[in-house]
Amino acid sequence: MRIGQLSQRTGVPTRMLRYYEEQDLLHPERAENGYRHYPESAVYRVQQIRGLLDSGLTTEIIRRILPFLDRPDEIHLHPQCLTPELAGLLEAEADRITQRIDCLSRNRDAIHAYLVAVRR
Repeated sequence: MRIGQLSQRTGVPTRMLRYYEEQDLLHPERAENGYRHYPESAVYRVQQIRGLLDSGLTTEIIRRILPFLDRPDEIHLHPQCLTPELAGLLEAEADRITQRIDCLSRNRDAIHAYLVAVRR
């Protein structure tokens, strides 16, 4: 599929798909005319990238773990590929995400409490 089709199927703008390619996250084939051609599996790959970016991972970390991702909701990281440095980065990111979740939960609870108080 061409870049416009991938954009439509994933909801990710073509400009962002080109950025993913620049960041070595996507690897389309090139036709003789220079057009990008993406396999069907690129839909899942883009969804995985979006999910990881939305969770706050950097493109550097994503680039390092992406070769070991299978589907948008599964990570198959071979133990030999998990270096101490990468493990440290992932642990720090997991801690940061947990802190964000805690903050969001507190804010959600405060909003609910406000709504209860206002509706009385």
